[in-house]
Amino acid sequence: MIARLTMRHVTAALIALAAIGVAGPAAPQAPQPSPGAVLIAKQIIVLKGVNAMMDPIARGVVEKVKNSIMQTNFMWQKDINEITVGLHKEFDSRSTELVDHTAELYASRFTEPELKQILTFYQSPLGKKMTAEEPKVIDDSLQQANGWADNLSVDIMAKMRTEMKKRGHDI
Repeated sequence: MIARLTMRHVTAALIALAAIGVAGPAAPQAPQPSPGAVLIAKQIIVLKGVNAMMDPIARGVVEKVKNSIMQTNFMWQKDINEITVGLHKEFDSRSTELVDHTAELYASRFTEPELKQILTFYQSPLGKKMTAEEPKVIDDSLQQANGWADNLSVDIMAKMRTEMKKRGHDI
């Protein structure tokens, strides 16, 4: 369950990053954003809930490393589990680095006046509704995309079989 939630959060975070334009190709070197712009960008991130989506990422990395080590060293499970507790305490808060970096990316792509307008929008009733509804839309979209991809896979497999049969291969 934890691994499933973690992957779901990681997926949501990546989608959110793509939606705000930070997962795409690197932008040309822009002037360093002002501290004020970064601060406003951070407020936007908090209002949008992006920081909450990033929180489980470091936790997931710790668990991934633990599971990787456990595969070949299962006889030391007790020690590995104890060490993992300490690693969570040490590294789980490192997700704030992602928030800081994302704020800098926002601030490098938008001017301070633009960021103020964006912040005003997310503080408005419509912005708050957008923040509340967007994760639901993303979840629904992902579910729909998965169903669509499954159906497409069936169509592609049927076409592949037909084309292979034309070439004398029965798959």
